[in-house]
Amino acid sequence: MLGGSITKTENHHFLAVDGFPAVVIQRAPGHVPPAWPEDGAQQLHVDLATDDLASADRAALEAGASRLRPTDDAELATHQGSRVYASPAGHPFCLRPA
Repeated sequence: MLGGSITKTENHHFLAVDGFPAVVIQRAPGHVPPAWPEDGAQQLHVDLATDDLASADRAALEAGASRLRPTDDAELATHQGSRVYASPAGHPFCLRPA
């Protein structure tokens, strides 16, 4: 979703964008995905801004995300709202108009 390259180790995944570290994710064996928003539990929530919501939506779904809300929750023309997804591990994240 962010571009760049991913390096995987036994305990972490490192994302570098343009050669610079951007995100480090620690593995969590035994992780149980949260039932957000029902139980309100979140371990991480990321909002990603984009100027091409349709392409970002396709990229998210192709990467294994699932939609948690309908796609009409965000309006690119007015820069309002967001589209809410769950990562393959169950963590919620949003795509919003830039």
